Amino acid sequence: MTHKQILKALSGLLLVLFVAMISSTVVSVALPQIIGALHGSQSQYTWVVTASLLAATAATPIWGRLADLFSKKLLLQISIGIFMVSSLACGFAQNTEQLIAFRAIQGLGMGALQVLVQVVIAAMISPKERGRYNGYLGGVMAVATVGGPLLGGLIADTSWLGWRWCFFVAVPFTMAAFVLLHRTLNVTTVRRTDVKIDYLGATMIAAGVSVLLIWVTFVGNSFDWLSWQTAVMAGGGVAILVLATLVEARVPQPVVPLKVISRRTPALAIVASLAVGMAMFGGAVFLGQYFQIGRGYTPTEAGLLTIPMMAGVLLSSTISGRMISRSGKVKPYIVTGSLVLTAGFLVMSTMDHDTSLLVIGAGMLMVGTGVGLSMQNLVLAIQNTVPLHELGAASGAVTFFRSLGGTIGVSVLGAILASHVATGIAQGLTKAGIPVSGSGGNSLDIQALPAPIKAIVQVAYGDATGHIFLVSAGIAAVGVIAALFLPPIQLRDTLDLEPAAPAADGEPVRSA
Repeated sequence: MTHKQILKALSGLLLVLFVAMISSTVVSVALPQIIGALHGSQSQYTWVVTASLLAATAATPIWGRLADLFSKKLLLQISIGIFMVSSLACGFAQNTEQLIAFRAIQGLGMGALQVLVQVVIAAMISPKERGRYNGYLGGVMAVATVGGPLLGGLIADTSWLGWRWCFFVAVPFTMAAFVLLHRTLNVTTVRRTDVKIDYLGATMIAAGVSVLLIWVTFVGNSFDWLSWQTAVMAGGGVAILVLATLVEARVPQPVVPLKVISRRTPALAIVASLAVGMAMFGGAVFLGQYFQIGRGYTPTEAGLLTIPMMAGVLLSSTISGRMISRSGKVKPYIVTGSLVLTAGFLVMSTMDHDTSLLVIGAGMLMVGTGVGLSMQNLVLAIQNTVPLHELGAASGAVTFFRSLGGTIGVSVLGAILASHVATGIAQGLTKAGIPVSGSGGNSLDIQALPAPIKAIVQVAYGDATGHIFLVSAGIAAVGVIAALFLPPIQLRDTLDLEPAAPAADGEPVRSA
């Protein structure tokens, strides 16, 4: 494809990716109103977010593998259809159970779009030139991730729209992207007669990941860490994944090829991607909650206050993409991004209910910059180490683990936040001489609480938020170590690998 043809197709790819990613964050600041309108509970609050992330996480490697076997354009069109229909269904949900189920289906389409867009771009553009286009890709993903709360806040605060339009808004954009891609996208399909889909491995990976994430969501709340439920769910999830690993090592065409993710560069990039995933999803979800509940801002104001993070990701991803295309070197940007991300989390760990917005804004800017420098560049590093026929599996693997990091981030950080909030509310009510049970302190509708209880709940949420970012800083530090051990990466000019002799660490020597 010529540069002009690439730009036309890229516009459709970026549009559908933007809508898919924004669907995971657009509900974050509107969630209190959504759960209140549907008469849901606190556990259902978390599951509206977790259901879509969990489904996307489990399905991502499957879609990535299918992209190596079938028409990438056809798969992209199918995933657009799944996403569009499920978005309509979410908007018409009549209770929280229906909403959670439809969000899970929406997650299947969302995960497919996230990985297939990257696979299609990789099939059109050589790795060295891809840095320039990945800058646009990273910027769109960043704006969608952090701009979702702003859009959700505006929709929730607009009386003639209402929260249902948080889901309906995706439909016209996905229809436009479908038509645009049908006309402009032209990716060569390699017809393979020896196609074998690893249904057993795909099912076991999805089941194992789902069981573990369900356990993470409920442990410490519905049952204790040391309990028979923990033994059954955690042990069962691990056992299923161990069996899945054995299956993947034996089947001829595995969903997640172990030979790809066991190489040095992909393995280290995957570890770093876990930290980036937590920053992307956990930060956006809980910052919106902090500004609304802990500080008393409206949904629209809460979205506006996240602009420093959005600006950091947008600028750093765009600028680093162009610089990488010129130099062909990607590791320095990944290392710098990991360090800045960790520092940003440390700044945000000092947050409480009256921290200066300037300090919070500085921390968000650093976190956004770190995500922008590392997120897409980690995908680029992995894609540079695999041949063309493994691009789908490799891209699916890194996207899978990034989504896994985000899902774990929402679940684990949410559990930590809930624990500290419950303790803070109980202590505040005790000091104020208010009976703890039946006080309404657990209500998500902060405006409906009596003034004394409202103040206590706001302080509890405000003071608890810093703890989750301290945990995030520790996890981000692991990403720094992984980035430092990445080998020097010189991006190649060709779409496929050129034959080369094996290097000392077992990976082929890459030709620039």
